Parts: sequence; C-alpha cells; structure tokens
Amino acid sequence: MPQNEYVERWQKLHGKRFDTEERARKKQAREHHRQSKDAQNLRGLRAKLMQQQRHKEKIQMRKRIKAQEERNVKSNSGDAEPKAAVPHYLLDRSEATNAKALSSAIKDKRNEKAAKFSVPIPKVRGISEEEMFGVVATGKKTHKKSWKRMITKPTFVGQDFTRQNVKFERFIRPMGLRYKKANVTHPKLGVTIQVPILNVQKNPNNPLYTRLGVLSRGTIIEVNVSDLGMVTTSGKVVWGKWAQITNNPENDGCVNALLLV
Repeated sequence: MPQNEYVERWQKLHGKRFDTEERARKKQAREHHRQSKDAQNLRGLRAKLMQQQRHKEKIQMRKRIKAQEERNVKSNSGDAEPKAAVPHYLLDRSEATNAKALSSAIKDKRNEKAAKFSVPIPKVRGISEEEMFGVVATGKKTHKKSWKRMITKPTFVGQDFTRQNVKFERFIRPMGLRYKKANVTHPKLGVTIQVPILNVQKNPNNPLYTRLGVLSRGTIIEVNVSDLGMVTTSGKVVWGKWAQITNNPENDGCVNALLLV
C-alpha cells in the first residue's frame, strides 16, 4: 500500500464508524443546498466557472433524458429494402422496429431474477432513532454531553464479540436483548426448526441498524440451515441461508423468520 493512503489503511485495520453510510447520505442531501447557495452568492470568475460546470451537467442530463425517450419510440423502416421476398398481401405494411423490445426483454430477465429473492414482507414500518435508542446520562461527563445510547430493540452479536472500553462505547447492546437463535419456517416443506443466527444481512430501516445487528420486523438474517439437509445441485450441503423476520421480537420474546427459497 502506498505511504500516503493512511486513511484506507486505518479503515482496513479498525473499520469504519457505525454511522458512515448515514453521514454520507446526509452530506449528499446537503450538497443541493450548497449548490443553490453558491449560485446565489458567487461573483466574478468563480461564478463563471460554476455556470460552465452546471451547463455541462445540464447537457448530459438532457442527453440521458432524450436517450430514455428514444427507447420507447417506434420507427418505420420503410425506406430500407427487404432482405427476403415479401408476400403481396404484406407489401403495403410498414416494418415497425420497436426500440423498446430489447429493453423489455432485459427487464423481464431482471424481474425473473428479482422474483427469486422476493421477500414475504416487502414493506415494513419505519423505526425512528427516538424509538430505537434511549439516552444514557450517567456520570459527570456523560450527563453533560449525553452522547451514549442504549438500544431498546433485540440485537444480534457474533461469538467473538467483545465490548469496547466504557469510555469509548457509544452504542450499548443489553445482554437481555441479545438473540442467538431464530425459529425458521421452510415455506415449501412446512416445517419449523430453531437454528442459530449467523449474521444480520439487511435491516430495511437504516444502514446503522444493520451494522448494530438490530433484529426488527422485516430484517434479512442469515441462519445455519445444515439441519434441514438442503443440498445444492452439485451435492454440497447448504450451510447458510437467508431468512426474513416476520414478527416483532421485542413483543414476542423470540425471533420468528421465514426462509427465502
């Protein structure tokens, strides 16, 4: 690794912040406000340079819009000579070439691929940060700043998980709300077994909740399904499989999930 890439080296050694994705999203949302402010306040050469850049961006945007519109337009190729002999009853017809045909075929393939991973609960209720986190205000410094947060929802942590130093730990995951196993139902076989959770793949509410391992309704988790005896086409035993949580674990006291097959 080059000597000047110390930021990348730090990220590989120690990882990123829990709220990296959220901070990037907010920064991108603020970018439009900054551009608007600069457009109103810049003067002189800097204003000219900014207008040139915006002009180029608008040209590219119009080109993309035009290309998108041309995909849905039918064009008649009547001037072109037919490659093969055409019957007399088809001579008066114009050969229509539809630019949408190719894109429709691609969309159909994508839909087939997406249907393979369709989830039983496509829409879930959003969980706000006020509902998810409780403010921890203990001690002199913590009471003044109130920067610690206690997670009020069930979570999952790995086997090798160790808590940070109390002085540096921002998010606290209580021991009583940690789950290691889930009741997974196979939709085709109609059986339900209790299997260990391997990790949390996706929490639809917030990327931060995914990094913290929050188990809420609609969360995609990876579970160990080796007990089901599922095998691949090559004969290998399937170890990890995705499942979606279908209940509210904070109300039921257990994690119920439906296997994605």
